[in-house]
Amino acid sequence: MPDAVLRAMHRASPNIYEGELHDLTDSLIPDLKAVARTAGEVAIYIGNGHAAWEASLANVCTPGDMVLVLATGRFGHGWAEMARGLGLTVEVLDFGQQDAVDMEQVTATLKADAEGRIKAVLVCQVDTSTGIKNDVDAVRVAMDAAGHDALLMADCMASLGCDVFEMDAWGVDVMMAGCQKGLMTPAGLAFVFFNARADARHKASVSAWWNWRPRVRPAMFYQYFNGTAPTHHLYGLRVALDMIKDEGLEHVWARHATLSRTLWAACDAWGTDGPLRLNVPDAAMRSHSVTSIGMGPGQGDALRHWCEHQAGLTLGIGLGREPADAWFRIGHMGHVNAQMIMGIVGTIEAGLIACGIPHGQGALRAAAKVIAAG
Repeated sequence: MPDAVLRAMHRASPNIYEGELHDLTDSLIPDLKAVARTAGEVAIYIGNGHAAWEASLANVCTPGDMVLVLATGRFGHGWAEMARGLGLTVEVLDFGQQDAVDMEQVTATLKADAEGRIKAVLVCQVDTSTGIKNDVDAVRVAMDAAGHDALLMADCMASLGCDVFEMDAWGVDVMMAGCQKGLMTPAGLAFVFFNARADARHKASVSAWWNWRPRVRPAMFYQYFNGTAPTHHLYGLRVALDMIKDEGLEHVWARHATLSRTLWAACDAWGTDGPLRLNVPDAAMRSHSVTSIGMGPGQGDALRHWCEHQAGLTLGIGLGREPADAWFRIGHMGHVNAQMIMGIVGTIEAGLIACGIPHGQGALRAAAKVIAAG
């Protein structure tokens, strides 16, 4: 989290009935849409990614409706579980934990749905557990090739503001994300973006809490959040969006791409003589926000523990791969720069040495060469 964001949140509680908080909240809407690259609507919820999952489904689906989930990791399956909990019928195409969505399978599945039972196709642009990046644009192409009119819904929790995402140009009907990660604000706000096509399928039966219509067309400020505003998060988010705007979204994307390649170059060097390996073999399918890395049983947890308790570097736990203690993840998203990445590489190398984990040499040099090349 940038210090500027945290400083903006460190303030007395503001007046929620009138004044600057109202103007600040109004100013967030066009800038959130700009990050999502959409002229559609955005509803803000007090909640996390699971809240956004439920909101995205509750507004356009009713019990008994069918959705198709394209899973490439734990969080794709999590969205499917949320759908089942809402009484929806769920079909899952599971592409494993190392490969992206196969578009031919998507097209074939939708073509087989001659009765049009599938109401929505759900896909994570990036699954946080595996670090797999899916081609959301190609999913829309596959859906169009099948002649299917299902809604395309994308989970961008781990990718918004990190990987290239073009909601309108790619034909995404509903997209959900959160204020953490790429948007650099402490967790607590969830966003659901939607276009006119999705709103045309809005269900009148949706609960007052999840209903996105009052939130995007509020008759009074209170309706933005169906209750008291998340005051301090709004101040932090305002600064974070200003930082993205000042840098330029295209530059933000390019920065994440360069820093990702820097990290991967180090991993390739370590992997030349030892067990360390990237979860996703194909670089084109790797996220620019999170990387999943495997080693031998127990080695992932040992490295994480050393890095955190001896060097102050927190690495993510292994998710989606077995044994979990052989894996760890690196989040390189949002407020991150070359200095941080080089520090991560150096700390991990020290940890590999301290833990006695075999590894190849030259990781720091390989990473430096990527940074130098820009």
